[in-house]
Amino acid sequence: MTHTSSPETEGRVPTDPQPAPAVQPAATTTTRRVDLERGTGIAPYTAVLWDLDGTISDSAPGILNSLRTVLSSYGLPIPSDSELLKHVGPPIHETFAAYGLDPIEATERYRAIYRASESFIGDAYPGVLQVIRDVHAAGIPQSTATSKPESSARVILESYGVADRFLTITGASDDEVRSAKADVIEEALRRLDVAGVDLSNVLMIGDRFYDVEGAAEHGVPAVYVSWGYGRLGEEAGSVAVADSAERLRAFLSLD
Repeated sequence: MTHTSSPETEGRVPTDPQPAPAVQPAATTTTRRVDLERGTGIAPYTAVLWDLDGTISDSAPGILNSLRTVLSSYGLPIPSDSELLKHVGPPIHETFAAYGLDPIEATERYRAIYRASESFIGDAYPGVLQVIRDVHAAGIPQSTATSKPESSARVILESYGVADRFLTITGASDDEVRSAKADVIEEALRRLDVAGVDLSNVLMIGDRFYDVEGAAEHGVPAVYVSWGYGRLGEEAGSVAVADSAERLRAFLSLD
């Protein structure tokens, strides 16, 4: 369905230490032109979709601790942090299925542990909340597109004080029927469309290849942020790579 209208962790992508333009071009650009001199994409964007874990929220400490607790409760060995980081982003039930567990039972156990943990609400990445506020102030509708349960996403964004900057908060359904990134993006686009938002120039912002590929399924270009949990190469297919909130702001022409 394509819409054309109406933790310091081993898993992070290293950034270029040399001086760079406001936004670096991605290794492979397939969906939108990037103006390298100005460091912006085609603007103005008519809507912006945001991933949450690894993009807005440094949620890995809470997620990894909860994963360790669940795996240990089943008597399974605990993988390294770098291995566990692979599971930050995709639907959590897929993680448990990969470990040979009943995905429904393990997911319910995980959610109970995670929501009760002190690290459920991770720290927001530096400068990102201000970018969200500035996008809203510029009159650009925003939605989340996260594989985290929608109810959890709302609690986290409310704690950051930016929930009201999103026209809709879209995430995985509690029953996991809607959890794949492409499906969540489809639902976010549907809600924006129903609200009368112009979908002719939507942008996705995320930190994993799931975000880039899921957006591409709907003809939506993606900016890859390198401060999250992605690994080298996951930026392929994005229109640009931003290594700071300031560079993301420049791409969005908010300055």
